[in-house]
Amino acid sequence: MIQTSDLINLISDLVQINSINSWLISDGHGEAEIATYIENWLSPLNIEFYREFIADRQVNLVARLPGKGGGKSLCIYAHLDTVGCELWKERAFLPRVEGDRLYGLGSADDKGHCALALLVLKSIAMQSNELLNGDLWLALLADEEGTSNGAQQFIKKVKPKAAIILEPNALGNIVVTHQGFGWIDIIVKGKAAHGSAPELGIDSIAYMGEVITRLHHLDYQVFAQNPHPFNGKTVFHTSMIKGGTDYATYPAECILSIEIGTQPGETINDRIQNIETIFHEIRTKFPDFSAEVNVKLARDPFKSQGCELLWNILSDETNKILGELPNAVGENAWCDAALFQQAGIPTLMMGASGENFHAPDEWVSISELIKLGDILEGTIRRFCNE
Repeated sequence: MIQTSDLINLISDLVQINSINSWLISDGHGEAEIATYIENWLSPLNIEFYREFIADRQVNLVARLPGKGGGKSLCIYAHLDTVGCELWKERAFLPRVEGDRLYGLGSADDKGHCALALLVLKSIAMQSNELLNGDLWLALLADEEGTSNGAQQFIKKVKPKAAIILEPNALGNIVVTHQGFGWIDIIVKGKAAHGSAPELGIDSIAYMGEVITRLHHLDYQVFAQNPHPFNGKTVFHTSMIKGGTDYATYPAECILSIEIGTQPGETINDRIQNIETIFHEIRTKFPDFSAEVNVKLARDPFKSQGCELLWNILSDETNKILGELPNAVGENAWCDAALFQQAGIPTLMMGASGENFHAPDEWVSISELIKLGDILEGTIRRFCNE
């Protein structure tokens, strides 16, 4: 069993290291420093590991316990990067414990799970008389909060028989599906003109108001009325807007950035069609309306497949520790689970509770992490020895 003090100390050390995603935040440190810390932590344990350079300041750290043969390989995944901390930068890297909660940037998403996975790996490695039959992979990967470069590189080279993705969730839930998403720019074209010459100008910002009104109608009248049975309402929100040059000039262009979700069975093309339909409605009313869609990043939804054996073992081990069977649930957020499943790796996702992800005073439940460690260790031993 993992010792609570060991877990708190390791999470605290990881929280103190800036691993803000360098794609998401231009001055983010990325994963290189935290990968170095973990390398130094692993070295005395004689556990096989390697660093994988992904891109500028983006680094994967991968460890492996080779099996003795005849079993199934399993990957345990967590991600090293975090989002930014502009709203609480004075305390984001200062871990603190209050009761069962450990606070700090990334404590739940996902450094608490990184620390737990390392301690589970150590626990299994130290019991040399109980070698696994199949390989155990630990993938601590880069760029989950950005473009998922870390996961994309890892799954090109490593093909375990199954994977468990560690992300925050209520302990006792196993995530079997989640939404996809698109980060989209909507560009409305206007015509620059003197502010006192309305007959010459086209107001791109005013027309963007028409777009926003209809997007919210889509959200409230379509998405909210047709929630997915597991993943809930399709995600939509406006993120950023910019347009115009000065007070005295009609704005020639307005750009709205949005995040919008997709459900299993849908693709980003379905959302583009929704937006194009809005354009058509506006153009019918205002013939000089002109707009286009630019997809900056899109990821498909996740739906678990081929996981019967892993589910049965994970379910049984959860029942042993919690005294009840797990719940199959969905998520409205996107995670790297989708990439693993798309690569043909049967994938499930679970984790420990926390709150304030991507927000000030993020925390993770220490006691749930400890119980999750017991669940994972039992699952690893059984699955890898199948």
